[in-house]
Amino acid sequence: MGPVTVGAIFFTVWWTVLFAVLPWGVRTPEQAEPGMAASAPVKPRLLLKFAVTTALSALITLGIWLVYQSDLFSFREMARGM
Repeated sequence: MGPVTVGAIFFTVWWTVLFAVLPWGVRTPEQAEPGMAASAPVKPRLLLKFAVTTALSALITLGIWLVYQSDLFSFREMARGM
């Protein structure tokens, strides 16, 4: 597994994890200001969510890489059996 493949896996995992992390801690205002959507969060804390997303994605990508390197599963042999 080369660096481009690992980068592509990280990119895909990062976006998937981001959509899972975005709703964490969202609070909507009791009274929405004029011109503001009623569902808009009071404090979105996007930088914190990006940092959490990056850390979780790195751990997940590392796990995927470790499974690939460990020979626990032979993906090529699984593909031959299909």
